[in-house]
Amino acid sequence: MLDSDVLTFPPVELALDDELAAQVRAVPLVRDAARLAAWTGTRPVADDHVLRPDDAARAVHDLGLKADRLRLLWIVAVNGRLVEITPEGARPGPGVRDTMEFWDGVVMDVLDRTDEQGLTGSAVVDEHLTEILATMYSVREGMALPLLTTGILQAHEVGCEAGLQELRRLRLALPDELAAAMELLAYCGLIESAGADSVRLTPIGVWAVRRDLLREGHDAPSLSEIEGLALLTAGELIDALIAGKASASAASLWLERRAPEEAARDLIKIAATGNAAQRGTAGTILEELGPEAAPAVREALDEPLMWRYAAAWLGVRDFDAPALGEADGAWVAVDTLAALLYLGAPAKGGDLDVLGDDLLSLVPVMGAADHPDALAVLELLGKNHPDVVVAKAARKAAMKTRSR
Repeated sequence: MLDSDVLTFPPVELALDDELAAQVRAVPLVRDAARLAAWTGTRPVADDHVLRPDDAARAVHDLGLKADRLRLLWIVAVNGRLVEITPEGARPGPGVRDTMEFWDGVVMDVLDRTDEQGLTGSAVVDEHLTEILATMYSVREGMALPLLTTGILQAHEVGCEAGLQELRRLRLALPDELAAAMELLAYCGLIESAGADSVRLTPIGVWAVRRDLLREGHDAPSLSEIEGLALLTAGELIDALIAGKASASAASLWLERRAPEEAARDLIKIAATGNAAQRGTAGTILEELGPEAAPAVREALDEPLMWRYAAAWLGVRDFDAPALGEADGAWVAVDTLAALLYLGAPAKGGDLDVLGDDLLSLVPVMGAADHPDALAVLELLGKNHPDVVVAKAARKAAMKTRSR
């Protein structure tokens, strides 16, 4: 089913892999890491596996590097397998096999620096760097630095509870700190100028930030992905959503490509004959439709497994609809939890709290609900719910259901 806690980002158009790989090889950080690796060759290193102080100073001088960037360059060279560390010291590594996987590792090395010794020289920019990049990902045409500065100040005030004295200092210092940070991120290949006093992600920056968002479980589709998913049938779309192969963005685009009434009928057909997970997913998509879909939803009042959802959909939109009683609420509660039985992964304690405080009052009447999965849901709650009171009530209700 669709996860309401997942952040959804606008679809992006990605450049071809060959074009992206060429841009990665041209990144100043990548070029300098390769130069540093070639300069290092085979030589002893310090106990912490970095260049010895005299070698570090010589590398900065010989290669024309900035001293404060040497450690990041060394990390990129070692983690990217340009340099290999052995008990005897450093030696040339096997090199890059997959340019984009190498680039993904480079960006992780860059972002990890915000948690260690700092990346940009600004503690506040480092603290909010992930948010900054995600914001720039959403606003592809570019962001003015003054607007970005204001956003960081607001985020720092709210999220970090910064005091007036700190905020006063930041208002004076942050513009220069942010400008310096943007210069470093440009050196790292993540951002580029978008005009006077404005910046945006580079194409490989878009690729890298998207990879990071996906790794964190967010919805960050590419245009080609959702355009392909928009051509699926309703049943194929629902199955793709359940399997995690499609996103909320794909569902929205799927709806945009169809007349509301037609889309509603296709979704209802799957929901009325499918399992609880398919029904819940179809219901979530139906919620995005407006009153134009009402005729199709009204037809669903004749479907045994869908009429309660149809009645709720119509009622919320102020259409005439059958009233739902306590027994209907119990049936919907069973159906909501039954979806977990069809998702292919064991339900965890947090998953079972989807109904909140209402669950305890609903458990005793769940067994009487005319639902094919009622007993299985009660057994699931009895074995796995983290609240011992709810679990005990579920086991008791399951026992009564079995006796019937």
